[in-house]
Amino acid sequence: MILGVIPARGGSKGVPRKNVKPIAGAPLIAWSIQAALESRLLTRFVVSTEDEEIAGVARAYGAEVLPRPIELAQDETVSRLVLEHALDALGGQAVALLQPTSPVRRPGLVDRVVGLFNSGNFDSMATGFERLLYPPHGVEHRRQDVKSAFVNDGSVVVSRAETIKSQSLFGARAGTLVTSREENVDIDDEFDFWLAEKILEKGLAEKWLTSPRPV
Repeated sequence: MILGVIPARGGSKGVPRKNVKPIAGAPLIAWSIQAALESRLLTRFVVSTEDEEIAGVARAYGAEVLPRPIELAQDETVSRLVLEHALDALGGQAVALLQPTSPVRRPGLVDRVVGLFNSGNFDSMATGFERLLYPPHGVEHRRQDVKSAFVNDGSVVVSRAETIKSQSLFGARAGTLVTSREENVDIDDEFDFWLAEKILEKGLAEKWLTSPRPV
């Protein structure tokens, strides 16, 4: 069983109430709910929240809601603890994290990540991008010599239950899937929100995205 979890707490400083804020015609969280609903490989998925408004919106768009204790909805709460709470409550051999702040997912992305996770001996599998690690300003260099590092973008992370229970989100055998730049957006502030909306609107116009609808 692979349990999908969309963590969405009510508190947000960068963009107040961002999880229920309309973006490209639907609440932000609805885009992640739609991605989970379209998955064929998630056994079950829930929205984990302590917030009644978020819970109501989530149910309206077809999600099951898992009430989250208020102590797990603080600024300092890490995603791993939220996933552990969901696993304790609902069980599962693995858990798939879908951050609602990463709303741009091409069709089938969730199942691509789950499929890769299932195909190998991985502790986790995560989407993200390669970021160039430039030397400090003033140090001469050639661009082709600059090294890069994989950065997890929060869109999809699949982890074994035992990895989560061992107090790690990724584990020692961490697989990666580099996705398109359009999918790498992660909303932290108003500029990110604006950028994500432009990308979603582009996807709708080009018809590789469809707008979420209440059930």
